[in-house]
Amino acid sequence: MRKKNPMRFTTNRAAVSKVCSLPARGNERGSTLVEFALVFILFMTVLLGIAGFGHALYTYHFVSNVAREATRWAAVNGSTCATDSSCTAPATSSDIDAYVKSLAPPGITPANITTTVTYPAVAGGPTICATTSNAPGCTVEVQVSYPFSFIFPLLPTNPLTMSSSSEMVIAH
Repeated sequence: MRKKNPMRFTTNRAAVSKVCSLPARGNERGSTLVEFALVFILFMTVLLGIAGFGHALYTYHFVSNVAREATRWAAVNGSTCATDSSCTAPATSSDIDAYVKSLAPPGITPANITTTVTYPAVAGGPTICATTSNAPGCTVEVQVSYPFSFIFPLLPTNPLTMSSSSEMVIAH
């Protein structure tokens, strides 16, 4: 006959299952709402970040495109364009600035656009460029800059200045 081990103890299975089981559902009330709030904040941060960077990309696209458009416009409205009736008068720096501001799409404030027009001297270029800067064969460079601020600033930042420049040879 087998002897009983005096060191062996018995357990009450019902008592162990009560102690080791998960807490009752009543103690978790409101946890779903708290989890939703945390996930919602994270989701909205990501969504607003995507919208903010999309607006920044939109602004930079405008700045780079309008610099090219203004340079082309200045190149075809040079000092001799009035003689061949392709324009009413040659383009001045203020005309180019007004042209750039007229191209501003929704979401871009025209008053904040800064346009700088220069006529850089090119080595080996026409000699007339020394006296008439916007003569055919001379070079025109237009730089456009715009201060960009995020619509939904998650962190306070200073406005970012987006700028682009374009250069062409004047045709008229």
